[in-house]
Amino acid sequence: MLLSNLRNTAFTLAAAGGLCIAAPSAYAQVEPGGWTATSPTYTVQQVGCGSVSGLTFTLSCSTASGEQRAERRYATYTGGSHQFEGYFKISSMGGSRISLKQTFRDTAGSQGPYFLLAVEQGGRLYSVEGGATLSSSAGTVGASVRVNTVNQVGTSHRTYINGSLVDTVASPSGSYYDKFGAYRTSSGNGPITVTWSGVQFWSK
Repeated sequence: MLLSNLRNTAFTLAAAGGLCIAAPSAYAQVEPGGWTATSPTYTVQQVGCGSVSGLTFTLSCSTASGEQRAERRYATYTGGSHQFEGYFKISSMGGSRISLKQTFRDTAGSQGPYFLLAVEQGGRLYSVEGGATLSSSAGTVGASVRVNTVNQVGTSHRTYINGSLVDTVASPSGSYYDKFGAYRTSSGNGPITVTWSGVQFWSK
C-alpha cells in the first residue's frame, strides 16, 4: 500500500514537472534571472476602422490617412527593468507598414513612440524609428512570431524575435508603457487582422 502511494506520488510529481516544462510561463524569459511576473492593467483602444475582439486586432480599411488603430495600452511604469512577451500571427494582410508592438515613452506629459515594431507586406519586420530590419521575412501571413522586449530604464531597450536579439537602443530615464495590436504607421495602410497570444509581463 505504501509503495503504491509512493509510486502514485512520484507519478503526480513527474506529471506536474512535465506540465511546468511545457508551459510557456515557466521558462519564457529571454533574459532569465530575478524576474517577477506582473499583471499590468490595460485599456482597449479602437480608432477609425480599428476593432478589437479579445486578442484579435483588425484594421478593416485601406485608408492611408488619419488614425487607424486597434490596440491594448498597458499601465505606465517608471524605473527598473520590464520584460514583455507575446506571440502574434497575422491571418490576413492586404496592406503594409502596420505597427504591431510599441514601447512608448511618457515623460513630463509628452508621449512619444520610443520603439515601434512594424510589418511590411511580404513579412519584413522593422523598427519604425530608424527603419532597421529586425527580420527579413518572419512576419508572413500564418506564421507564429514570438516577440520579447526588455526595457532596462536608464540603460537600454532590447528586442528579441523568436528568441534572438535583433535590436538594442538606449533607454533614457523616464516613464514608459507597452502597447500591442495593429496601428497604421504614417506611411502604411490596412487592411490587416492579427491575433496575439501568450502575452506575459515581468519586472525586476
